[in-house]
Amino acid sequence: MIGKLKGMVDSTGEDWVVVDVGGVGYHVTCSRRTLAALPAPGGAVTLSIETKMSDDAIRLIGFTSDGEREWFRLLLGVQGVGTRVALGVLGALTPADLARAIALDDKKAVSAAPGVGPKVAARIVAELKDKAPAGAGLAVVLNGVGGADAAPQSEPMRDAVSALVNLGYPQAQAAGAVSSAARRLDDDASAEALIRQGLKELAR
Repeated sequence: MIGKLKGMVDSTGEDWVVVDVGGVGYHVTCSRRTLAALPAPGGAVTLSIETKMSDDAIRLIGFTSDGEREWFRLLLGVQGVGTRVALGVLGALTPADLARAIALDDKKAVSAAPGVGPKVAARIVAELKDKAPAGAGLAVVLNGVGGADAAPQSEPMRDAVSALVNLGYPQAQAAGAVSSAARRLDDDASAEALIRQGLKELAR
């Protein structure tokens, strides 16, 4: 099984790149976003690889990071999601955007990906609610609150999420509720206020 390729870009196409590794060219299928991040031919590149094997072929699928590859694996576990749809989602959304959309139950953001209809988007959000890769849940959701200069991971927000988790809510769901609560309240809202508003968000 191939887990990583490190070489130089030989050529690219609509959904693929050939990576030259020591004179051997590996044909790698990629998402639109991954292809856009690649250097011009001759440039150095490192890709995390998912190897897909069938009776008559071995297919390599490349990603810019291990985290993106983990999301791809999770997406493939959702009913109705195959390689093409999973790459479409990752081509439209960064891993952070996808984690945030799932945590905030934003099915519209997921359905914006090519090949993803409302029903598939709903299944992705529902089935991956508590399956985000390590480090992709609470932090990316809270980092989506406020502007670039905000301090989204404030102590009150962390305390509020912790309290909701202690009440039995999954972390991603709790983080999404606190994120929504923070947008409705003042920037200096207390943990107690965030918890109360978060519970209201969860009850919607």
